[in-house]
Amino acid sequence: MEIAWVWTGMVTLSLAFGLLSGNLDAVAAAALEGAGSAIELSLSMAGVLCLWSGVMEIMNACGLSAGLARLFRPALRWLLPEASRDPETLAAVSANVSANLLGLGNAATPLGIRAARRMAKGCGGTASDELCRLVVLNTASIQLVPATIASVRAAAGCGTPFDILPSVWLASALSVTAGLLAGWIFSRGRARP
Repeated sequence: MEIAWVWTGMVTLSLAFGLLSGNLDAVAAAALEGAGSAIELSLSMAGVLCLWSGVMEIMNACGLSAGLARLFRPALRWLLPEASRDPETLAAVSANVSANLLGLGNAATPLGIRAARRMAKGCGGTASDELCRLVVLNTASIQLVPATIASVRAAAGCGTPFDILPSVWLASALSVTAGLLAGWIFSRGRARP
């Protein structure tokens, strides 16, 4: 609801400044041009997202994503020992990490929400350290194939949308490491009297 107020305020301020400066026609033209560009970008991205969602479905059907999830379970058991005691929670976390690894944030979100809900049971309304680590893993996820970013780059006219792979690998590995390290430091600081 709050975002509706933000957007309404931005539109109102734009119209007011356009009217006061005598550029109301330019504001209206820019609004229409922006709306057209947004539709064009959305349609061009939809094809690429459908492609990668289809790849994920094929990976699910042939068992490749389950194998990828099994590959991460030892590391996840070390990072999330409480959550790993529940097989369903561990499966949801593993699937979430796998989907994020493939750059499928839209597919990873429902899995992350399911895992977070299961981990939040018994927390009493306060996030546990493990739940915070899950949020870090989900937010700063390591991506091998940044499908969403590549689709945005392709929609914007980039001829080589995947040429950013080394940068994405480095940035995502550093962000996960920094997030987990910060979480560990804060949990240790909170544990001391």
